[in-house]
Amino acid sequence: MVQTPPKSITLDEFLKLPETEPASEFIEGKVFQKPMPQGQHSRIQQKLTATINAVVEDTQIALALPELRCTFGDRSIVPDIAVFTWERIPTNQDGAIANTFAAPPDWTIEILSPDQSVTRVITNILHCLNYGAQMGWLIDPAEQLVLVYTSKQQPQSFDAESDRLPIPTFAAELQLTVGQMMGWLKVK
Repeated sequence: MVQTPPKSITLDEFLKLPETEPASEFIEGKVFQKPMPQGQHSRIQQKLTATINAVVEDTQIALALPELRCTFGDRSIVPDIAVFTWERIPTNQDGAIANTFAAPPDWTIEILSPDQSVTRVITNILHCLNYGAQMGWLIDPAEQLVLVYTSKQQPQSFDAESDRLPIPTFAAELQLTVGQMMGWLKVK
């Protein structure tokens, strides 16, 4: 859903607006509200965040955070899951995690919702890659496939249950197949 401001809006003006539920993103001077996550989206987001963190958090390799606002390159986006390597996590003077992330995630993960614009989601993934992200995933629960994007390479499509998904090198211990991920959608 596009929210058209009465005049052109800057990134600074956008960042002063109150947060919306679901989150709004600032892309090329326009404000877009993300669709409300539905069941399949929420389930994959929950399980994938926990699965990634089970491999990388305790060893302080990286941290996966859901619905984190990332502001960089004249955009402010909210990936479904943003994974930052440990040394890139911004902190306050007391060592606590900061509230503001002014950099792209190392790994951006988007889970397509039924009413979401595929091109806008892909554009956000490409924006992250252009600013230094190592990898981007676009998960489509309806099609049971994952598109994997890496810098300067054509996207790869994975849709067979046995397809092992490419993982950024910093999380190489994580092993996940399309079948395992889509299996999270089953409740019986």
